[in-house]
Amino acid sequence: MKVLIATDKPFAAPAVQGIRDTVEAAGLELKLLEKYTEKAQLLEAVGEAEALIVRSDTVDGEVLAAAKRLKIVVRAGAGYDNVDLEAATARNVCVMNTPGQNANAVAELALGLMVYGVRNFFSGTSGTELKGKKLGIHAYGNVGRHVARIAGGFGMDVHAFDAFCPAEAIGKDVAKLLGE
Repeated sequence: MKVLIATDKPFAAPAVQGIRDTVEAAGLELKLLEKYTEKAQLLEAVGEAEALIVRSDTVDGEVLAAAKRLKIVVRAGAGYDNVDLEAATARNVCVMNTPGQNANAVAELALGLMVYGVRNFFSGTSGTELKGKKLGIHAYGNVGRHVARIAGGFGMDVHAFDAFCPAEAIGKDVAKLLGE
């Protein structure tokens, strides 16, 4: 089986090595298409692939049609908005994702941007701190939980809401993060 990693924005080298180790240990062949700049490059590379791993790259009907042997598309990240599910279903191609995979990185970015904002965008003027600031988190899924954890480390007053997560569970979790 041939596995293709196709990413215009490459994975970190250790991630690629981990995928390579897993794929090759299973007796499969791994091919990389990184930093491609034209869709034609993807269309050519996917021709012999039976499995395709992408990030935010678009896997539309044209890509699926070019991938005559494709059995599965794995989107490294949450959601499927970059994969044409209707076209994949019509070709009996299984589509999967990896929810939570990048949650900590997204949470770190959110807190980094908060620091940037309270420090007046590093303009040289005086700023303030996150400590003691109230943070409201709307949606307490994978990213929200990581944001709460990191914000707790900054000494922020963390509050969260999620229509699908009981308030008691959020309250216990936040209290635990804040050492209460």
